[in-house]
Amino acid sequence: MQIALYNDRPSSDERFREILNDRVLERLEALISRIRRKGLRDLDPNRNRLIRIGTETDSRGRVTKSGYGVFELSLQTGHHRAWASAIRSELDGIRKNIKDTHGVPLRFVIWVGMGGSAEDKSMYNAVGLLKRGPRCFVLDSTDPAKLQNILAAMSRGSRSNITQLLKSTLVVGMAMGMTSYEPVLNLEKLAALYDRRKINSRPNFLYLTLPGSLLDKFASDRGYKRVELQPDNRNTLAGRHSGPLTRGSLYPLALCGVDLDAWMQAANLKRSDIDIAFRLAASLHTQGAAGRDKVTLILPDRWVGAALWTKQDFEESLGKSDSQGIKIIIDEKIRLTNYRAPKEPGQDRVFLVVQLRGEHSIEPRKLALLRHAGYPVAVVILPAASLLSRYMQFVHYVVFALAYLRDMNFVTQPGVELYKSLASRLYSGAVETCGIENTNEWQAMRNSPHQAKWRGRLTLFYDRLAPSYDRLAGEEPCPCSAPEVYAKLLGRLAASHAIEYAELTFFGDSRYDPAGRSLRMHLQRAAESLFRSRLKMPADIYEGPAMNHSYHEMIIGHGKCFSTIVISDADTGIDEIDHTPDYHRAQFLATVSALAQRKRPVAAIALRDLEAPTLKALDEFFRQAARYLRNVM
Repeated sequence: MQIALYNDRPSSDERFREILNDRVLERLEALISRIRRKGLRDLDPNRNRLIRIGTETDSRGRVTKSGYGVFELSLQTGHHRAWASAIRSELDGIRKNIKDTHGVPLRFVIWVGMGGSAEDKSMYNAVGLLKRGPRCFVLDSTDPAKLQNILAAMSRGSRSNITQLLKSTLVVGMAMGMTSYEPVLNLEKLAALYDRRKINSRPNFLYLTLPGSLLDKFASDRGYKRVELQPDNRNTLAGRHSGPLTRGSLYPLALCGVDLDAWMQAANLKRSDIDIAFRLAASLHTQGAAGRDKVTLILPDRWVGAALWTKQDFEESLGKSDSQGIKIIIDEKIRLTNYRAPKEPGQDRVFLVVQLRGEHSIEPRKLALLRHAGYPVAVVILPAASLLSRYMQFVHYVVFALAYLRDMNFVTQPGVELYKSLASRLYSGAVETCGIENTNEWQAMRNSPHQAKWRGRLTLFYDRLAPSYDRLAGEEPCPCSAPEVYAKLLGRLAASHAIEYAELTFFGDSRYDPAGRSLRMHLQRAAESLFRSRLKMPADIYEGPAMNHSYHEMIIGHGKCFSTIVISDADTGIDEIDHTPDYHRAQFLATVSALAQRKRPVAAIALRDLEAPTLKALDEFFRQAARYLRNVM
């Protein structure tokens, strides 16, 4: 592995020497060994930065959990060659149990989880690692439409009815938080589907979680099989760190014939590779301290599907501070016209290019243009035959080193906990009032005077924008059209430097639903025309609530983002299993409320439906907003 740094000014050498002089890697390995031998007793976060940044503590400051399993597992792989064969044997038993009970082979996997518990599976699908085995679907939303679309995809082209297909399906629930309710809700609805069709679900369900969690209580009462997440049967990592070396990451790979022995060994990095990770972290930290904290990530073609996972690992781990953050920019074409010039005030871009030897992740001409223009560029080159697990573990070391330099805990997620608590309260209110639409919070939003309709197809709600940002959210509603309101809010926030990037999040299924995929394309166009080219700021296209459990931490913790949260009023449920969109809508409202509570600027857009006329109106809304924005800025 090699690294080249261009325009690394100010020099990051001092920060790199700090990591080496502090013997960070040696101390990390010593701490991991000490915890394995003696446990957590007598660990003092106040006296040791490594303890402070990589453990969880209680209200009295006592260490309750180590989060260093992500490195502990890789260090053990060379001593536990039997792990790979043990996992293959476990999966053989699962297949056999399904076959013996139902008389059918395993054909499908439905992976039920949120954020870090699910994103690596989506990545493996995207890079083509799961093509040779049972088809793997990721259920990372409580939107009934996503489950409905998954079931429809399973049935498409099959002569078997849904009952037979369910018998051929392995359902895996995963949650690394004690209070994660979304996997419980989805498992509950899937279990009800099996019950309604009189299928014995016990051979088909298993789960990975913490003892005593909501998921553990639900699944154990149903008699489902609990599997230890880590091959060493310990509990020492956060969910987003579960790939590449836990059962949660290895099971789907093994089911699809990936060589686990090679995969696990590739994640045990050499010291030279780790030093390169530390070198990159030193450069990213130094550039961030100079105001250049927007990292445009460029990956090799075969690994483009790993961009979202990378973004999640960085932003959920390092997005907790108002004063310093790091934004990973993905799914963006390199266009110099969309960036501020290197010497221009407010230039906040860094470019990280990951290449496989012999392949170009970016046209050499464009890379040369970035370098010669003066933009900071880091190029990391891996051997051509590198496995994805090597890259994943490399990213973990970069994140860890950044956390060390910033003295920031990289294993907790306080922003996620805020959103989850709000969603729980809102859903309880929905249960009491027989529907989310009957709650006071929903009625307050829908009846707010601070809204504007457009073409009878969408409604913009801007009541949650903090009054300190714009008088449009004050006592009197704005008489302007919806695009003009949006443009004025956006323009004034950008002009005052209160925002530096944007997100457009759709609360619905944009993976399996054709209409949802179409909406995503419309949002991508809006991101390009309105934010990237007009305002020269990056914009992310999300799907909620999955991303609330991952890199949404950055938006709540660090801020500086303009959030636009989109939902369709046409959400429907699945009557057969009493699956309503209430919890999904509670999550939508909780997301808006969590951002507002932290004084993060947020607007909501409710669409009548996802039909073509509505999407056309949404396109026009953003085009008109871009036109108005020219007059505001």
